[in-house]
Amino acid sequence: MKNNFFATTPGIVVVGAIIGLLAILLQKFGNPANMGICVACFERDISGALGLHRAAIVQYLRPEIMGLVLGSLIASIVSREFKPRGGSAPLVRFLLGIVAAMGALVFLGCPWRTILRLAGGDGNALFGFAGLAVGIFIGTLFFRKGYSLGRSEKQSTMAGAIFPLLIFGLLLLYVLFPQVQGQPQSGPLFYSVKGPGSMHAPFGASLGFAVIIGFLAQRSRFCTMGALRDLFLFRYWHLFLGILALFVVAFGLNAAFGTLKLGFAGQPVAHTDSLWNFGGMVTAGLAFALAGGCPGRQLFMAGEGDSDAGIFAIGMLVGAALAHNLGTASSGAGIGTYGIHATVIGFIICLAIGFAHIKRA
Repeated sequence: MKNNFFATTPGIVVVGAIIGLLAILLQKFGNPANMGICVACFERDISGALGLHRAAIVQYLRPEIMGLVLGSLIASIVSREFKPRGGSAPLVRFLLGIVAAMGALVFLGCPWRTILRLAGGDGNALFGFAGLAVGIFIGTLFFRKGYSLGRSEKQSTMAGAIFPLLIFGLLLLYVLFPQVQGQPQSGPLFYSVKGPGSMHAPFGASLGFAVIIGFLAQRSRFCTMGALRDLFLFRYWHLFLGILALFVVAFGLNAAFGTLKLGFAGQPVAHTDSLWNFGGMVTAGLAFALAGGCPGRQLFMAGEGDSDAGIFAIGMLVGAALAHNLGTASSGAGIGTYGIHATVIGFIICLAIGFAHIKRA
């Protein structure tokens, strides 16, 4: 990344600040409160739009997910970093994606939304962030023991392009079958007419802002999991300063816009079960660590040709659908009927994967 400003410490701070700014603007333009960008929640909405689950209040083909991948694709092509690769335990990564999504939806948010919830004054996110940190810390214990899913191998250009092409396909579906006001279905796509899925910024802003974020994140290697991993393993603050910048800017803009609401009760798309806010993100954080990146970072790597990251992202899409079909996803009323079961089982699965892939010389 020679002569790449965004890879420097000042650059990562700028990137974090821009993500915080654009996320709050997306909320201002219509996205749900404290959910300017949430990869787990938005992949859940996409799975609903495709009919993979039928929870009517969370169905929308979110352009932000497409924009993140396409922005990374553009950045990797411009910088000649589009490098098709894959073949590193793809089914394991798919399973980790499922576990990560189900854990995140017990808490109700990915790492980015955790920070945005904190920046909006949601005290419940303190337990989510603590759980995320603990999960990633457990992951670093496996790293110290030699954990690895194996090396990725160079693949064909077509193999690296498949995931971005799938994203183009989703974008085409959105254009061909746009939402009809007040109608729950448009062609093969499902659209929420109430609830979080019905709250969204205009298409152009959602896609455009996400392309900018994807471009900058690819150039800077922005990653929430990586920030905490580097802090725990090496006491290295570089990536974490970007996370702090995201929080500071988002907090300041919430205060300026009058959307800062300090407390625990009555927070948007959140519940107050502290134990399982913590537990859900322990499981999700460990899954992110074992897979090698947070949900956003996985999308950015998929955009630059990493098919293993694409498999993880598809796993999260499936996991989000399963979370609603199997009754494990939380809501504002509390955790799902089987949310505790999913959290514990997911954690055990992660431990099994971790121990099974410790490689000693």
